[in-house]
Amino acid sequence: MVTAAREKLAIEAVWRIESPALIAGLTRIVRDVGVAEDLAQDALVIALEQWPESGVPDNPGAWLMAIAKHRAIDLLRRNTRLQQKQEQLAGELEIQGDSVEAQLEASIEEQVGDDLLCLIFMCCHPVLSAQAQVALTLRLLGGLKTEEIARAFLVPESTVAQRIVRAKRTLAEAKVPFGLPEVGELGERLTSVLEVLYLIFNEGYTASGGEDWIRAELCEEALRLGRILAELMPQEPEVHGLVGLMEIQASRLSARVGAAGEPILLLDQDRARWDRLLIARGLAALERAEQLGGALGPYALQAAIAACHARAAHPQDTDWVRVAALYEALAQLSPSPVVELNRAVALASAFGPEAGLEALEPLLDEPSLRAYHLLPSVRGDLLARQGRFEDAQAEFQRAVSLAENARERRLLLDRAAACAWEAGRRL
Repeated sequence: MVTAAREKLAIEAVWRIESPALIAGLTRIVRDVGVAEDLAQDALVIALEQWPESGVPDNPGAWLMAIAKHRAIDLLRRNTRLQQKQEQLAGELEIQGDSVEAQLEASIEEQVGDDLLCLIFMCCHPVLSAQAQVALTLRLLGGLKTEEIARAFLVPESTVAQRIVRAKRTLAEAKVPFGLPEVGELGERLTSVLEVLYLIFNEGYTASGGEDWIRAELCEEALRLGRILAELMPQEPEVHGLVGLMEIQASRLSARVGAAGEPILLLDQDRARWDRLLIARGLAALERAEQLGGALGPYALQAAIAACHARAAHPQDTDWVRVAALYEALAQLSPSPVVELNRAVALASAFGPEAGLEALEPLLDEPSLRAYHLLPSVRGDLLARQGRFEDAQAEFQRAVSLAENARERRLLLDRAAACAWEAGRRL
């Protein structure tokens, strides 16, 4: 029984690693991501039947592709427009006189990297909503099951299943081609791809709801996909910038929660628990982005900010003046109220709480931040640093009312209670 369970885990691990390339290669052939996933799943079913007895092959990806390839051939044979498909495929592959099997063989064995890149852009096509892009990316490129995605984002499994089904149907109905965007569209589409990976990572880094403050598996998937993208697009500085940011942020994951799962804020973390290998990888990715030339983009700037923390052995060693300057550059390049909020924190750390509170003032009437719990949380922290504990307590209590994550609410309640105690002690 134990051996069978281990075999199943091994097969699942192989699937998660190999399925993106498998689905990408099949999508190039059948021109339908939904059909490609079905063919890949068929191959997985056969693997689940045979591998427990025969063992996992030395090259499981090639084994799965061979099975799926034959399924694709059978599908094409059953298609009433087989001749048109053969002619189209032969024309695209520029192969003359070969059988369908030979054409498919040649098609599958080539351009695995290109196929993966095309699949990434297809999953993040603007015809899909952001939620659909995330769900489809995690399903097809992350190899996650529907229930895993649902659990990670705290939504019903049926909701995720519907999003994935609709996304595949939308791509088919819109006749979204399997290929890279035109040169003029590449920048905009790449921005969408990076935003999806960033969204997945951030949801794992600080969960928006539920009991757990972090969901490490989402961070890991976003980072893995980012590394793949960096290999496929080595000349894009913002890809390396995002990977650098995620590597450095991921280095802190084990230090961000205590033994009971309680949140530990950045300045209170045991930096000896930060993963030095991930930091080194992140700094190398940031350096790569800088070496490619030009002004740093928003992800590279955020990576540079994260690097300031990573290089500081102790919180007091942080170069907060540089952090504030980097946030100023980020605000100029990609202005948003959240960036301004983070800039206020940096200013307070560099020049005192008064500077931070002054920077926060224009944000108090910002409509997009009215329900954002971090605004009163930051203000509460700065007021407490001024010794205005009653005002700080009120801000933390407001933050509690807005926070949706249970762990974060408890942290904010503790901070409100600490301010109440300090206020009472001074009476």
